[in-house]
Amino acid sequence: MATVAHMLDGIWFDGPKVSQEEYNYYVHLEKQKKSSTSSPAPDAPVAQTQQKPAAAEQESDDDSDVDLFGSDESETEEEKKEKEERLAAYKAKKAKKPTVIAKSNIILDVKPWDDTTDMIELEKSVRSIATDGLIWGPSKLVEVAYGIKKLQIACVVEDDKVGTDFLEEQITDFDDYVQSIDVVAFNKV
Repeated sequence: MATVAHMLDGIWFDGPKVSQEEYNYYVHLEKQKKSSTSSPAPDAPVAQTQQKPAAAEQESDDDSDVDLFGSDESETEEEKKEKEERLAAYKAKKAKKPTVIAKSNIILDVKPWDDTTDMIELEKSVRSIATDGLIWGPSKLVEVAYGIKKLQIACVVEDDKVGTDFLEEQITDFDDYVQSIDVVAFNKV
């Protein structure tokens, strides 16, 4: 059986079915087999072994010349000046663009202590909070239960300057009027 398989090594019955890569691999093996069976002169292998390391050294030298990360040492003065000009132009262009100011629309529920709390004074005290980036909007009184009403007030804030924590602290400082505060809605404008 082994002799039959050895005899059929060079024959390709299913050649069209075999992929091109596999075919190339077997052709390569056949070439190696033929070259190993023919015995060259005794001086030839020594010369080949001496040439191979020299070729490997040349290849390694070629690889060392390649700078994969592109160091800046080889830049000329003109290239440096051109690069600086481009960076300056980019920075100037970027500085001209107006920055977008992030704003939010917040609706707050301000709850009083009881039904005897003066809601008009409560609204005046809440609107007395003034800071940069805060604009008060419309307000209304909303029935809660048993004659108690809460103040629902809207405001627009700049996100970088005013936050909900700041508003809650300032409004809850009015201890005579305010029991608690809730954020009903928080929408980006």
